[in-house]
Amino acid sequence: MISRILVPMDDSEMAKQALTYALENHPDADITVLHVAGTPSRWGGAATSLALEDDVEAGAEDRAEDVFDDAHDLAAEYGRQITTEVQVGHPARVILNAAEEYDAVVIGSHSGSLVDRLIVGNVAKQVVHNSPVPVIVAR
Repeated sequence: MISRILVPMDDSEMAKQALTYALENHPDADITVLHVAGTPSRWGGAATSLALEDDVEAGAEDRAEDVFDDAHDLAAEYGRQITTEVQVGHPARVILNAAEEYDAVVIGSHSGSLVDRLIVGNVAKQVVHNSPVPVIVAR
C-alpha cells in the first residue's frame, strides 16, 4: 500500500500532471511536494542566480513560492492538504536521496527546455533508473 508519496515539482505542466495523478489515484496517501533549486553550473540557467543570493536557502524558498502556491491550489481542488519542501542541489540526486523516505515517487515525464534536457539530462529518466522505491511517470 502506498501511504507516502513524493512529488518533485517545478513550474512545468508535466509536474502539475504528476501532482494531479497523485491526488486522483492515491486519495489516502500523504503527499509531499519537493522543489529542488538546482546548483549553479557552467551552463548557466536559473540556478546560477542563486549563487548571487546573500542567503541561498532563502533564495531557494523564494523561487519555490509560486510552485508551492500552485501545488496548494491544486490540492485544494481535491479537498486535500499537502506538505511542501525545498532543497538545493542537483535535482536528480536530491530527489533520489529524498525518495528513500517514501513509498513511491510520482514525477512528470519532463520539464525545462530542450537544451536543459540535452545538456543536464532528463531528471525523470535518472530517477526511474536509480530510485530505491517505485516511480510513476505522469504525462
